[in-house]
Amino acid sequence: MTPSAASRSSAVVRLGGASKDYGAVRALDRVSLAVGAGDIYALLGLNGAGKTTLIRLVLGMVRPTAGSVEVLGRSTRDRTVWASVGYLVETASAYPDLTVRENLEVVRALRRLPRRAVVDEAIELFGLAAYAGRRARTLSLGNLQRLGLAKAMLHRPSLLVLDEPVNGLDPAGVVEVRGLLSGLARDHGATVLLSSHVLGEVARLATRIGVLHEGRLVDEFDASELSRRVHRDLEVSTCDDGRAEAVLSSAGMTARRDGGALRLDDDWAVAHPDAVATALVHGGTPPTRLTVVEEGLEDYFLRLVGSPAPVGEAPRDVG
Repeated sequence: MTPSAASRSSAVVRLGGASKDYGAVRALDRVSLAVGAGDIYALLGLNGAGKTTLIRLVLGMVRPTAGSVEVLGRSTRDRTVWASVGYLVETASAYPDLTVRENLEVVRALRRLPRRAVVDEAIELFGLAAYAGRRARTLSLGNLQRLGLAKAMLHRPSLLVLDEPVNGLDPAGVVEVRGLLSGLARDHGATVLLSSHVLGEVARLATRIGVLHEGRLVDEFDASELSRRVHRDLEVSTCDDGRAEAVLSSAGMTARRDGGALRLDDDWAVAHPDAVATALVHGGTPPTRLTVVEEGLEDYFLRLVGSPAPVGEAPRDVG
C-alpha cells in the first residue's frame, strides 16, 4: 500500500530547498522532497540530472550549498543517525578472498552487533545459504549484489539508500533484487530511497517516483497515479487507412497515421472504441484491429523532460 501524505509529514528523508554547486555548475537546484516511512522512493533522471548528487547529500558525503537535508529528523552532520542507515552505492563491494559469511562477520564486528545470529538471518533472508562458504570473488554479479544488500541491511536500518541497485544485473537478477526490496519494505518496515535509470523496473517497484531534470525536481507522484498520467491512444488498423481517416474525420474524430495504423488520442475515442468501430463499419471500412495503447514510463518521462532521445532507450546517469 502506498504510504499516505500523513506518513510523509514525519519524513524519514526530507530535503528543503537543497542546492549543491560545484564551482560554477549547479548540480542540484532547490530540491524539496519528503520520503515517508515505508516508501520505496525512486529518483529518475537523464545523464547528469543530479540523482547521484542527491544520494550523496542524503548520505552526508557532501554538504548542501543551500537549503537543508534531514535524515530521520536529524541533520546529516549528526553522526548518530548513521546507525539507522544502510546503503549500497552502484556496485556492491566485498573482501574478495573472504567468504560470504566472513564478509558479513566483518560488517557485524564493525557495526558492533552483539547477536551472532544476525549473520545467519541475513544469509537466509537474502537467499545466500548455498553460497555462505564461497569466497566473494567467485560469486555471480547477482549474488554479489545480494551480499551487498545483506551487508547494508545487517543492522536492520530504518532507511536503505541505494544508487543504481540493479546496475549491471541480468534480467533475472533485476527481478530478484526487485523482490528483495519489496519484501524489505513490506515485511521489515524498511524505507528505501533509490536512484535508477531502469525506468520500467522502477514502475514495478516504487511506491513513489520523483523525476529530476537538470538538477530540479520536475515531477513527483505516487506510483499508483501513473496510470492516470500516461497518455492513451486508440490504435486502429483497416484495409484502407486513407479512406478510414476520411470516415473518422466526417464523424468528428481526428486520427493520425502512425506506422501503418491510425491513432486517435481523443479521450472520448479511447473510452468508446465500439463507437469508433461502428463509424468505420458504416463508412465501409471495418476495422481489422482496435487496441488501446498505453504510454510506458519511458515515453512519459521523455515527454515530461522534452528529451529528443528515442523512446524506449533507457538513459544512463553519470551524476
